[in-house]
Amino acid sequence: MKRTTLSLFAATAVLAALGGAAVLTVPSGAEGTGGTARTAAKTPARLPVQRSMALCPAPTSSDVGETAYTAFTPAGGAKGAGAKKSAAELLSAAGTDKGADKKDEGDKKDGKGKKDDKGGKGDKSPAPAGTSVLSLKEPGKPATATTGRSDAPALIGSADGALAPGWTVQQTTVVAAGSGRGLHGLTCTAPDTSFWFPGASTVKGRQDYVHLTNPDSTAAVVDLELYGKDGRIKAGAGEGVTVPPRSTVPVLLSSLTDAPAEDLTVHVAARSGRVGAGLQSADDKKGGDWIPASAEPSADAVLPGIPADATSVRLVVFAPGSDDADLKLRFAGPNGAITPAGHETLHVRSGMTAAVDLGDVAKGEAGSLLLTADGRSAPVVAALRVTRGKDDKQETAFIPAVAQLGGRATVADNRPKGSTLALAAPGKEAAQVKITSSAGSEGGEPAVKTYTVKPGTTLTVEPPQPPGAKGSFAVTVEKVSGGPVHASRMLALPKDGVPMFTIQPLPDDRSSVAVPETGQDLSMLNR
Repeated sequence: MKRTTLSLFAATAVLAALGGAAVLTVPSGAEGTGGTARTAAKTPARLPVQRSMALCPAPTSSDVGETAYTAFTPAGGAKGAGAKKSAAELLSAAGTDKGADKKDEGDKKDGKGKKDDKGGKGDKSPAPAGTSVLSLKEPGKPATATTGRSDAPALIGSADGALAPGWTVQQTTVVAAGSGRGLHGLTCTAPDTSFWFPGASTVKGRQDYVHLTNPDSTAAVVDLELYGKDGRIKAGAGEGVTVPPRSTVPVLLSSLTDAPAEDLTVHVAARSGRVGAGLQSADDKKGGDWIPASAEPSADAVLPGIPADATSVRLVVFAPGSDDADLKLRFAGPNGAITPAGHETLHVRSGMTAAVDLGDVAKGEAGSLLLTADGRSAPVVAALRVTRGKDDKQETAFIPAVAQLGGRATVADNRPKGSTLALAAPGKEAAQVKITSSAGSEGGEPAVKTYTVKPGTTLTVEPPQPPGAKGSFAVTVEKVSGGPVHASRMLALPKDGVPMFTIQPLPDDRSSVAVPETGQDLSMLNR
């Protein structure tokens, strides 16, 4: 009997050692259940991530499109990471439509801004999937690559070690003519299982594609759910879309439904696996752009970065929950927040998409749209379709609801005199923000400047110009102190009288994760 008991204790000790018997600690002197004092709990340490991923969809099928890729990791972001080996690279994915699996190995740049592809339009044989398109060698300096191919592939990228914290990739395409003529910009997305895209459409003259990219070695299965003004739209062909391993699948939204709809919300939901999702809009008359995914459903939303010269602003909102949403609308400009005349509130029915044309709500002042719950608190996702220019010189971009900046965000591919930051402080407390412009992709030195955003306003500034910078540069926005801040970046590259522009949200870069302290607690064996 005694021998059996000892053997049981010995076995338990071995299992405890193998399992680690690690538990979170609680404050010193606290009386736990049974009156036993426990050791002190410590705030979880924030440590740099060791790996980041970015998925870039196929940029364009236009024969008159030019695409630039820019990859960047902020300097000093991996202190304490302990990584001995670092790497960051973008590889071509396999395509399943429109020749997306055809690519040009010669499209890579040498890191000094010189494009190897002289002809650019298919004068070389396609390279297999997995071809390296761009690699980043060091933090603090952008790396770039360009291509002019209409069959340029989707890209699957990963960054490890010291290059992982804050790693970001920007894809910027200029389409010179035809449907979707304009500037198409996108911050390449991390893989996930759910994306919300308010602002899509299937009306005549508009082509909206959802691009699904699978970074993993097993197939992903995805549902594409479409919601209009009357609720969910039957779209059987969008259910159970299979995305093969390390490949991309583009889906034309108008092929999923027979009834045209001007304002749609698209939900990309993965049944199995994970994907990167992007939605590209092309209009025959109003240009086009990528529609960034909205922030997670929330009762309040901030949509920062409406340009001062916007000629038309259209708001699209969807309520994914079981309750209707009632929202107050405010425009936060440089001097405070006002209520747009005639658009004080908006009622959004559960499971339905609501849209309202706000016209020239900016009235010559850049700002942000604030949506707040009006009594009834129900989560929503939202986006703005912003138009600049008139007649045949119009161009369109999209501004989604953006989550507040928790610590730091970075946007790559900024051009001298072409980039503008919008910083919105929707609360009752001012916020202090530090903006760092990196060295250029072809040289130069970083530049830093700190700004204060007054409560209830939007501060619109050009990022500081890096001294001696050549090529494009990256901009990092860090919250220093104060209340919530929401941010976006507008890149404007006018061409032939068309005010080409694109707007990217700046959510937190998730460069660090909270790691709770653990330790052995052998008292667990006595419970």
